[in-house]
Amino acid sequence: MAKDKIVLAYSGGLDTSIIIPWLKENYQLDVIAFIADVGQGDDYAAIEAKAIKSGAAKVYVKDLKNEFITDYIYPTLKAGAVYEDKYLLGTSFARPIIAKYQIEIAELENAKYVSHGATGKGNDQVRFELTFMALNPGIKLIAPWKDEKWQIKSREDALAYAAKYNIPITANKNKIYSEDRNIWHISHEGLDLEDPWNEPKDLWSMSNSLENAPNEPEYLEIDFEKGVPTKINGKAFTPFELLSELNEIGGKHAIGHADIVENRLVGMKSRGVYETPGGTILYEAHRALETLVLDKNTYHMKQQIALRYAELVYNGEWFTPLREALDAFVDSTQRES
Repeated sequence: MAKDKIVLAYSGGLDTSIIIPWLKENYQLDVIAFIADVGQGDDYAAIEAKAIKSGAAKVYVKDLKNEFITDYIYPTLKAGAVYEDKYLLGTSFARPIIAKYQIEIAELENAKYVSHGATGKGNDQVRFELTFMALNPGIKLIAPWKDEKWQIKSREDALAYAAKYNIPITANKNKIYSEDRNIWHISHEGLDLEDPWNEPKDLWSMSNSLENAPNEPEYLEIDFEKGVPTKINGKAFTPFELLSELNEIGGKHAIGHADIVENRLVGMKSRGVYETPGGTILYEAHRALETLVLDKNTYHMKQQIALRYAELVYNGEWFTPLREALDAFVDSTQRES
């Protein structure tokens, strides 16, 4: 008798690697690993091989970089959405596109279940699960970190479980921070950052520290068409190329560092240190352009909508009628006169 299938959002990290054998052991399911390329720059062939070695029955790898930029990043940029004054939503709008394709793969494979590796105290669990429910209300969810069968309570437990099943793990007990990276940003959380008094040091990976940035300025001209960036200094780029170029330039000049103690949607506070070099440049350029072309009443209303838009994105409510309605207003402000 064929086993039921489950589609797991798989990163190749410690948590999702041990989830594969855990799902097989506790639910007797065939695990299909889904690897989403949203510009994190991983070795996807190596991650795919690791998923198979960890027990996955099948692996999907999808290049979502340009769709991620055009359909998720650019609408949020046009809206001017910033969460709690600093956070440019890099992880928040990556989760809906990953979950969207999980559902597509589940439907293609006739899988009854989907799964993720988010913990029960963070934002990502909600972002994944709201997307699942919006796009396929009948799909069944197994969320290991909230499951009573899940007995892994610490990083040490996870490493021991990985050793038990001979899962290759590059992580160790001395890993510095919890990080999430894509083409838009990288986030850093945990350990000494939990104390707001501690200054973030030696963690910048997309950008220079301020001390190592050049002392000389660099000037850019960015072309926008209907709110979407298309050129840098007169040269046209694809969306991925354009953001990669701005990340390089912004990172060199230590642009886009944000240190925030944010209010999570689940009711707790969490400190995050973010690097968003290219995105910060785009936000500032787009905002400057709008001050030139939008009338006062429209500009002020758009500022109000930006706050609500940021909340929707942060809270995982991407696939909602309200977000689509806000997009319609925003797009009306971006048209050529």
